[in-house]
Amino acid sequence: MPAPAKTTLKAVLLAQLEEALATARAAHKAAVEGATHAEARPENVKDTRGLEQSYLARGVAQRAAELEAAVAGIAGWQPRVFAADAAIAVGALVEVDDDGRVRHFLLANHGGGLSLPGEVTVVTPSSPIGRALLGRRVDDDCEVNLGGVPRLLSITAIA
Repeated sequence: MPAPAKTTLKAVLLAQLEEALATARAAHKAAVEGATHAEARPENVKDTRGLEQSYLARGVAQRAAELEAAVAGIAGWQPRVFAADAAIAVGALVEVDDDGRVRHFLLANHGGGLSLPGEVTVVTPSSPIGRALLGRRVDDDCEVNLGGVPRLLSITAIA
């Protein structure tokens, strides 16, 4: 499988999640400052600027908390090598044939949708592709519905 080693993928994934966390923390700080700024005080009963800013601050705080958990989860993940006949589980690097196109997926608990070196896409167990791959083995086929279009993925390798 020509994809990069899982330790490299882990490092890149962790860096991307840490960058997203730093951005979320900065956005939260700005939203809190906006909610508590003197200009956010309502001028009349229909003025909701401060309330809207507080909702924004809360949403960004929740996103930051999710990213903190993701960073901790990936930081604690110890990549393992899967036997060629093993069932796909979290931590597997999977190579599939998608209608003649070779694709690589890293099945991880966090970071779904992120792109990693070697054209590896992170999928989670809750994503359509992740659910379809879980428990499958090399030479299995799985059907996944992507954007309303059914696709047949043939599993060619696991690491």
